[in-house]
This record gives sequence, structure tokens and C-alpha cells, in this order.
Amino acid sequence: MQKVKGIKNNLSAYGFLSPWFIGFVLFIGGPIIASIVLSFTRWNLLGTPEFFGLQNYVNMFMPGSGFLNSLRATLFYTVISVTVSVFASLFMAVLLNFRVKFRGIFQFCFFAPAVMPTVALAFVFQLIFNQHMGILNYGLSRLGIAIQPNWLNDPFWVWVSMGIVTVFTYSTGQMMLIFNAALKDVPQAQYEAADVEGANFFQRFWHVTIPNISPIILFNVVVGTVNSFNTAFSIVFPLTNGGPANETMVLSLELYNSAFGMFNMGHASAVATVLFVIVAIVGALQFRLSKKAVHYD
Repeated sequence: MQKVKGIKNNLSAYGFLSPWFIGFVLFIGGPIIASIVLSFTRWNLLGTPEFFGLQNYVNMFMPGSGFLNSLRATLFYTVISVTVSVFASLFMAVLLNFRVKFRGIFQFCFFAPAVMPTVALAFVFQLIFNQHMGILNYGLSRLGIAIQPNWLNDPFWVWVSMGIVTVFTYSTGQMMLIFNAALKDVPQAQYEAADVEGANFFQRFWHVTIPNISPIILFNVVVGTVNSFNTAFSIVFPLTNGGPANETMVLSLELYNSAFGMFNMGHASAVATVLFVIVAIVGALQFRLSKKAVHYD
């Protein structure tokens, strides 16, 4: 009887898990396997895919292919995106933990831009960053600042623009909420002990707050890294379309152009496979390198 009851419990558990498992197989696992298989073929969406061996991977690293430039742009964008998101979200979370009135209103205002769809956000900033009609350059001129950057068409300022846009993305808003919850769990006794030792705000923050929320910092860094690799397209495509001069041609945008611009599904699948491997390696390295810096007790 006990054995039958155990089997029923297991079946019930698997039943509750089955929607997620079916969804994973159909929408994540299946497409990943299909993409890996297609990366060894030559296919233009018409007819039957032809076996192409490793040639798609060889072509990626040929001179003039643009893959290495896209890889550089992707890594650069990821570093900027993750750095800005983590620091901006932590800064806002710290502000929300000060004992001031209307903190809920401030939290809503901080998070509200993150609710906006990323594509719509990018188009809004495309207008803001316009060199001649944008409100940002107009504001600089009103302040008497002579520099009027060509934000989206200059190889340097375009990355500054990317960093500014990142502050208002969903990733930053989500990190802020997670940091805000983590800061409330820091033991007050440790702050009191630091006060007795005469520590100032910055010493308390560095020696008490940071060690206690280090697992959350690692979590946000890893999730932010994965998101930046996978969601760069939704910002870069409407904002710069890879320009200027392919400076922001990230891998996800190259993948899109190969698949739906040149209908080279084999090359696009090879790029997707390499991107998948890079994300896995970077994530593993982050966990490996963080062992000494993260405190779980």
C-alpha cells in the first residue's frame, strides 16, 4: 500500500512538472538540437537542407567574414551592459533602503521605464540621441556645452549611448528589485557592530553589505550576462542596426541578417551554436572565478 501511494505521489509530481517539460522540449530543447543539426547543412529555406559538414564553421573564421568583429562587439556590449546594469540597480536599491517617505513611489518611478518594451525604448532613445533634433544635444547646448556628439554614428559615442539605454531596460529594473530584497536581509546586528567600531557609510557598505549580498551580486551578474548575449538584438537592431560601420554588429544581429536577410540558415545556425557555447563557457567561468569572492554563510 505504501509503495502504491509513493508511485501515485511521484506520478502527481511528474504531472505537475509535465507542462514545463513539454514546453522545454518543444520551444527550447528541440530548437537547440535542430539548430545544431542545421549548422552542418546548407539551406536557404527552400527545398531540402544539404549536408555541408564543418564548412559553415570554417567560413565563419575566414578573413572578411565579419564574425570576429561581431564577437568583439558582442563581448564589448556584454561588458558595458552588465557593468551598467549591476552598478545602476545596486545604487538605486541602496537609495530605496534609506528611511525616507514615499519610498514606494520612488521604487515605482525607478522601475517604470523597465516595463516599456525594449524595441519601443530603443526607438525613443533614437529620437533622444538624434544629433540635430534630439533633446539630449539640445539640453547640452542650453547648458552652454559646446560638444554636440553624434551619439549613434560615432564609434565612441555609440557605446556611451548603449550604456545609457541599458539603465532603462527591464534587466536593470529586475536587478534593482532583487538587490532591494537582498539588502533588507542583511543582519542589522552587523551594522550595529560596525557603528560601534566607528565605521562610516562606505566602510559599512564595503565590509558588511557587499559580503552579505555577494551571492545575489553573482546571480545578477550571471543572469545579466546571459540576457545581454541573447537580448542584444532587441536594442541594437532598432537603435543602430549594427552601425556605424558595423561597430555594433553583435552576433545576434549577424545571425538575424544571415537567416532572414541572406536566407543562409546553415551559417545562421552555426553562429547560434557558437553563441550558445560562448554563453555556457562564460557562465561557467563566472561561477569558477567567483568562488573566493562570494560568501554563502
